[in-house]
Amino acid sequence: MERVSRRRLLKLSGAGSVAACTSGIAAILASGRAPAYAQGTTLHWVRGSDYVPVSDQTLRTTINEQAQKDLGIKINLEGVDGLTIQARTTAAIQSGSGPDIICQINNWAQLYPESAVDVSDIAEEIGKAQGGFYETSKAIAYDGKWIAVPNTIVGLQIVNRASWWNEIGYGPEKYPENWEEWREAGKKLKSKGHPIGQTLAHAFGDANAFWYPYLWSWGGKEVEADGKTVVLNSPGTIESVKFAVGFWKDACDDGAFAWDDSGNNRAFLSGTISATNNGASIYLEAKKKPDMYKTEDGKPLKDDVFHTPLPKGPAGQFSWHVPFADMVMAYGKNQKAAKDFLRWFHTEKIYEQWWVTQQGFSVGPTKMWENHKLWQQDPIMLPFRTAAESGHFAGYAGPANRKAAEVISKYIISDMYAKAVQGMAPEDAVKWAHGELVKIYA
Repeated sequence: MERVSRRRLLKLSGAGSVAACTSGIAAILASGRAPAYAQGTTLHWVRGSDYVPVSDQTLRTTINEQAQKDLGIKINLEGVDGLTIQARTTAAIQSGSGPDIICQINNWAQLYPESAVDVSDIAEEIGKAQGGFYETSKAIAYDGKWIAVPNTIVGLQIVNRASWWNEIGYGPEKYPENWEEWREAGKKLKSKGHPIGQTLAHAFGDANAFWYPYLWSWGGKEVEADGKTVVLNSPGTIESVKFAVGFWKDACDDGAFAWDDSGNNRAFLSGTISATNNGASIYLEAKKKPDMYKTEDGKPLKDDVFHTPLPKGPAGQFSWHVPFADMVMAYGKNQKAAKDFLRWFHTEKIYEQWWVTQQGFSVGPTKMWENHKLWQQDPIMLPFRTAAESGHFAGYAGPANRKAAEVISKYIISDMYAKAVQGMAPEDAVKWAHGELVKIYA
């Protein structure tokens, strides 16, 4: 293939969909034929099964067909339970064979930097072309170099039953601003049989996405900014645990203690809880099936929902949104094809085809997607548009590195609160968690 300059390719092909591409991939797309080296290549891509099923279907059909046409690459997409990804990754690394690409959740990629292909060239191109990555996207995929390509971020908000909150004087325009107000509101709702739902189990998304920002809002944190000095055992952390015990007793559904990441979805859709911190999947499911999910008076549940951010604490208002990033595995025989696919997939024209099927459930890894016209279509989804801007991640105020990933994997922060709710003295629960962090960060 004749070598073509990048400037020339952008001029010929239009800067929109190829601005994030290298000259090699841009030339392939411009020529209209697949590269000889990729003909017949099949990439095995493992990722968590999507909470918006149509999105997985789009990857398996529309995106897959386009990849074969543009790149000569077929995608074997395997959707799995997100909780199995770490075990799956470890097994593949140990055996030296397995998926070409594994989509990691949270900052799990930081556990395997030596087993990842350097994808800095791809990530830098995407970031420059699309307004920069969110802090969370970079925090979980960068370790001196890019060890994974940020895939997306699932925005988190509290989903609320409007009619029940209205009964106690709250709604979208007036909502509890701080934890004290939220606890009092939750106490009233629980007395009416409509408790708040919040898991304390080992749920990779819902547990972490609530208890980490809750901790930060009280001034607690794992480590100092140096990423080395463990400071969890602090007055702010202890106060947060004490308050959590009362909050759980006064306002929460006791059954939530054992929920996985779909437990709160089921509870909200069945009408047993009034609020829960979650992605938009609850609302989108109710919207998709208005005849199945109804309120007590027979109206569509989707019309009785609104979203809000987490309340403020003494140290401010914080959030956590669930990031995903694709690792190209170093043991793989199709490393170049895998990188070419991810570069191609994240061009605006291709990625948009998947992203719009999410309906706002995923906000994208870069800030460009905040300006998409999709956000004008449904006002109930609008709070998710810029949600990721306030997001921090595990290890805050230090880096979201391998040690922070180990803390997440062991659920130390959420277990700290769980132990106290189960009866351990708050000071002892904090002392236990601090000790566990010292073992990891030492």
